[in-house]
Amino acid sequence: MSFDLILGGIVAVLVLIYLLAVLAQPERY
Repeated sequence: MSFDLILGGIVAVLVLIYLLAVLAQPERY
């Protein structure tokens, strides 16, 4: 497997979790 694909997938998941956290709790942002 390509390391770039793994790193890209991890970054994508982290960004999605961050966006969900901000949208779920806009007051704390």
